[in-house]
Amino acid sequence: MSNLTSSTENRTMLVRWLQSIKNINWGRALVILVPTLWLGVFFFIPFLVVFKISLAETAIAIPPYSSLLEWNPDEAYATFKITLGNYLFLFESRFYLDAYLSSIRIASISTFFALLLGFPIAYMIARSSANMRNILLALVILPFWTSFLLRVYAWMGFLKKNGVINEFLMGMGIIDEPLVMLQTDFAVYIGIVYTYLPFMILPLYTTLEKMDLTLLEAAEDLGAKPYQSFFLVTLPLAMPGIIAGCLLVFIPAVGEFVIPALLGGSDTLMIGRVLWDEFFLNRDWPMASAVAILMLIVLVGPIMFMRSRNKQEEA
Repeated sequence: MSNLTSSTENRTMLVRWLQSIKNINWGRALVILVPTLWLGVFFFIPFLVVFKISLAETAIAIPPYSSLLEWNPDEAYATFKITLGNYLFLFESRFYLDAYLSSIRIASISTFFALLLGFPIAYMIARSSANMRNILLALVILPFWTSFLLRVYAWMGFLKKNGVINEFLMGMGIIDEPLVMLQTDFAVYIGIVYTYLPFMILPLYTTLEKMDLTLLEAAEDLGAKPYQSFFLVTLPLAMPGIIAGCLLVFIPAVGEFVIPALLGGSDTLMIGRVLWDEFFLNRDWPMASAVAILMLIVLVGPIMFMRSRNKQEEA
């Protein structure tokens, strides 16, 4: 009797499984599979490789780190050895903590100014006519048609002592001697804001363009002043675009290397430069991998937590 019951349950489970397969939208599954494979091959697998290196020890060899798994053919046994010393050293050394804090500070300030500049531009584009909107969007995207490195070098020509800005200010009689702008944090802020401003404008434009303008008319009919309509209607509705734009600017700005190296000074400490020095100057790949993994956790961890919390609130 028990065998018959078990056979019936197995048959029922098999039928349900076949029905679930039949109900799958294979076209949608295929579309989702492509980016999933892309992320798996070009993000998750490299992440595992870097994480494995971070658990190894530095060695004078090629590659310059020890193997986690060692096989002894003479005695026929394998040893698995990992070390957490790299991560412990990150918390013990003030240098790496200062690099993280400096990177977060520079990225936060740059993101704030990118938002201050990007919001009015996105609002203007969203409220323009259809023909003018296409032209303005093309102007926003136009810098991507030139080399990123070339654009950063152009700012070096603008900001140096005998550059365009100093020559103009001195020619107008506004200053008597050249201003020191290059190789400062100020130059780094300008470079990051200029480079990543389109990443702030485009999400904001997408959100503002879809906004229902009748809500502003209703607020005006109820006696709200323009600035009240902005803070009570426009700003809350634009919040998804603000969050998306800030993330698109802040995350790459934290790990930026080229802009601080070319526009910043020797005291401009950012985690991207620390990674470069550890990998290519010190040849300490395990330590550099630990720095990269911790930076990824610092950036992605809060985002994943906020996303899961929002899903729980929606549920």
